[in-house]
Amino acid sequence: MLPKGFNYIIDIWINELEKYDFNLLCIKPTPTYWSLGQVYFHLIQETKFFFEQVNVCLSNTNHQTEQKSDAAGVIFSNYDFPDEQIVGPPSNDKTPQPENKQQLLNGLLDLKDEIITLEILIEKSLFNGKTRHPGLNFFNAREWFMFAEIHFRHHLRQKKRIDDYLKTLNK
Repeated sequence: MLPKGFNYIIDIWINELEKYDFNLLCIKPTPTYWSLGQVYFHLIQETKFFFEQVNVCLSNTNHQTEQKSDAAGVIFSNYDFPDEQIVGPPSNDKTPQPENKQQLLNGLLDLKDEIITLEILIEKSLFNGKTRHPGLNFFNAREWFMFAEIHFRHHLRQKKRIDDYLKTLNK
């Protein structure tokens, strides 16, 4: 059974987006931290990549005997990342600011549409290929899909830290 909370988590991000004007979305707490707009942009872009991996896995049986890492096993068994700030790859420094709020909203709505399609494809697929995650070894389609939701929920913690910072600006 696939998780049913993915649309719910995206709806949280959509509803929260409405609370911010565009300028607030682009404020970075420090020069090395992302703005909320960058977090949204990251979530959309990474989820598109994860969904591409789902589609690859559903189209073949390549690497089906490969395993995920122990760290990935813990993430999946807890259905959560460890409660710690994760330093991403250096390429994260290149995460752009969004062009506008509508770009973010459209990206989230597109993901919601794709979730519906992917859930059906995952349930009906005859293939069980795997592709390599850059740090956690091999995932199948179902695991990539679950990982995408886990990743969205993980960034709610980062969102809270940024929200807490933004509240200090209004004092």
